Amino acid sequence: MGAGPAGLTLAHLLRAEGVDCVLLEAESRETVELLPRAGFLEEWAVRALERRGLAGPGLLSAEAHGDCEFRLDGTRHLFRYGDLSGHRHIVYPQQRLVTDLVRGYADEAGGDVRFGVRDVAVHGIRTSRPTVTYTDPGDGQPRTLACDFVAGCDGARGSSRAAIPEGGVEVFRQDLGVGWLALLAEAPPSAERVVFGLHPQGFAAHMARGPRTTRYYLECPPGDSPDNWPHERVWSELRTRLRARGAPSLNEGELIERRVLDMHSYVVEPMTYGRLHLAGDAAHLVAPVAAKGMNLALNDALLLADAFRAYYREGDDSGLEGYSDACLRRVWQYQDFNAWLSETVHGPSSGDAFRAGTAAARLRRMTRSERAGRAVAALYIGSDADH
Repeated sequence: MGAGPAGLTLAHLLRAEGVDCVLLEAESRETVELLPRAGFLEEWAVRALERRGLAGPGLLSAEAHGDCEFRLDGTRHLFRYGDLSGHRHIVYPQQRLVTDLVRGYADEAGGDVRFGVRDVAVHGIRTSRPTVTYTDPGDGQPRTLACDFVAGCDGARGSSRAAIPEGGVEVFRQDLGVGWLALLAEAPPSAERVVFGLHPQGFAAHMARGPRTTRYYLECPPGDSPDNWPHERVWSELRTRLRARGAPSLNEGELIERRVLDMHSYVVEPMTYGRLHLAGDAAHLVAPVAAKGMNLALNDALLLADAFRAYYREGDDSGLEGYSDACLRRVWQYQDFNAWLSETVHGPSSGDAFRAGTAAARLRRMTRSERAGRAVAALYIGSDADH
């Protein structure tokens, strides 16, 4: 359930094993392929997709980043995490990965995917034969699928989580107390790398999304309205918060997207209830500070696919029984690093001199000490996530 990175990856791998699988998605194919989302894949995730035949030529030839830049008090601090860790980020927006996976699964492999379904509900997940009901978008008739298992990859508000009774799982949540104004500009990138601006007026970020498009973020009050951010105010704040000695001027352009993200994270424990296994945003959300969400979703899908393969090939259910614990080790490691990085980038705008001072100390340590930098780099790129 859910045609995002987790659901599509899992569906591909199940079909490759000869396991009958139906993929249900409430949105249209066009919507899931065009929805702008995260843009950074960690190198381990790309290599894992490549080994399984799911990395297309676009992904394999995508731009790799191995450094980023922090700007504080007019000074530029370069963090070469690629050299320190031996790994890089691959710049590949989620919608492009989803488009590749949909095409491969639906068009090339003939996989069963049903878009635009309505009234989806999961039943009997504590039994040996759960069912999923939905309304067919074509003829408006009800349909029922009888299943061995249900994989809930349909987000926090999807039908999977709704099927778990109260008390069946616990949800642990952290609110960061800030919002981010997410912006997409028709303007060439103004830097060759990701730039984080740490400023008393608020955090800002610059991320290339192609030769003519740039993603920007601006810290704002939680619950703020995009209407409060007209063109001139946006570019004025970006210039102020990203200004640094020796840095080039920003390339300005039309803003084609404005939306406010209330920055929060959550973790669902356990990620399994009966014969329902949660993956991706249905199981956890990482506030998009360190670009971890898509990578966690893929990790879930890979682990769940391995567990299903062992079950259907060998009758071994140990992988399914241990699925939640295996996923949560990386989930909590990523949540911890994300919280650390969030405190670093938001400290200078907190209004608290102590938090601002510790944020500056962290920044100096990670960019000037090779030993400290290696530890941060391994966490940033996900190569030290199973400890």
